Amino acid sequence: MIKAVFFDLDDTLIDTTKLAEIARRKAIEGMIRAGMPVDFETAYQELLELINEYGSNFPYHFDYLLRRLDLPYEPKWVAAGVINYHNTKIAHLETVKGAKRTLLRLKEMGLKLGVITDGNPIKQWEKILRTEIDDYFDDVLISDFVGVKKPHRKIFEKGLNRFGVRPEEAVMVGDRLYSDIYGAKQVGMKTVWFKYGKYASAELEYLEYADFVIQSLEDVVGIIRGIESEEKARSDKEVHAD
Repeated sequence: MIKAVFFDLDDTLIDTTKLAEIARRKAIEGMIRAGMPVDFETAYQELLELINEYGSNFPYHFDYLLRRLDLPYEPKWVAAGVINYHNTKIAHLETVKGAKRTLLRLKEMGLKLGVITDGNPIKQWEKILRTEIDDYFDDVLISDFVGVKKPHRKIFEKGLNRFGVRPEEAVMVGDRLYSDIYGAKQVGMKTVWFKYGKYASAELEYLEYADFVIQSLEDVVGIIRGIESEEKARSDKEVHAD
């Protein structure tokens, strides 16, 4: 029987892709209003390239942007970018549609719930706390804190060990076929691919590792109930056979 459900965070529980795009655009608009002498499209495309090269958790995006654009370092421009980025992030940060209803129903079913996510611990906890979903979870594992990143099997094994459940008693729900689905499947967990966000049509070579594919997060509840019904039917069949 299923005893635990683990969720990825970005674009699974939190609508991160949409949030990031809006916040980055607002940051560039703020820098231009503050006097940065570059047109929006040039600066925005340069920022996207920078993020692709250095990663989304790099702390000096706007400082490096000025260097890439051959502009003098102007603290006012950087501050405007930071302020607009964070103000937009706070204003637009929200859970994926149906996320809280799904978590509530699963808790009512007596399941342990956890998060297994990559990223910066402070940033990831900020998302969890600002969207007020922390009380739903029994544990949260963040790669940069536990020292191992998805799809490495150890991060999934850590989650299973903390909950005291076997792989076949746990389900992993995530938007990335490689890091979430392939990773969890390697340790024997049941997997649910949430076809959502920027990876909805990516990494399809790993699709075979998904036990279920959904486009609404609320479908997780029905999947868990279906698995439990199948297990009960199989158990009853074995009893009658004896």
